[in-house]
Amino acid sequence: MTAAIVFATAAAGLVPSGAAAQALAPHRAVYDVGLRDASDRSGITGMNGRIVYEFRGSVCDGYTTNFRFVTRIRASSGDRLSDQQTSTYEDGAGENFRFVTKSFIDEKLDRELAGSAVRTEDSVTVSLKKPETAEFVLSPAMFPTAHMIDLIERARSGETFYESKIFDGSEDGDRVMTTTVILGPEKTGTEGDGENAGPLKDDPFRNVSVSYFDEESEAGGEALPEYQISFKLYENGVTRDLVMDYGDFALKGALTQIEMLPQESCD
Repeated sequence: MTAAIVFATAAAGLVPSGAAAQALAPHRAVYDVGLRDASDRSGITGMNGRIVYEFRGSVCDGYTTNFRFVTRIRASSGDRLSDQQTSTYEDGAGENFRFVTKSFIDEKLDRELAGSAVRTEDSVTVSLKKPETAEFVLSPAMFPTAHMIDLIERARSGETFYESKIFDGSEDGDRVMTTTVILGPEKTGTEGDGENAGPLKDDPFRNVSVSYFDEESEAGGEALPEYQISFKLYENGVTRDLVMDYGDFALKGALTQIEMLPQESCD
């Protein structure tokens, strides 16, 4: 969602600098979600819902995110209510990550995923607790908060296109995703739902697009992304005007509420 976050340094690996990491603003954002388009193959005839995203923390104490995405899906096979709830913790050095995701269908628990991951220069080691205990050693990758910090740093330095790897505990928690990121130039003005951006409505932002590829199913330049997310990004990590494209269907998310939370210090 605010979907990605990272800061990469030299060969030693991922260690966020104090200035860059502290620039991420703790906040709570609400997005109203609707169906942008859907193919006949998807079977989806309508969809609406809401995302509530909360980000807190500091480079000293680490970062926590709480994410809830509730959608009402109308399809040729029948309607259903989907509710995904995710909580994560990532330390300030980008070396340790914990995640819990619960998915409900029509208010009944459908699946639960819980685990942790440790990043080194050479690998990401994942330990799952649910749905059953398991361990995976994956290729080196960044965790989500680090991925966003890295993105913001690259944008500041003038980069417009790059590739990186991310582990975010999604799906079955057993894979690294390759991301390709396109960064637009800095813009000013409201555009889109900027009037709902509260204290940020006059701040500069840039258009960002992130495509996610399954590392193990890549086929050179012919691979298609598993999904793609685009959004308007403020330099403090807040996002608006979301578009989430899953291939057979795409969703749009409009920022409707934003609350800036107290910045935690390292004292």
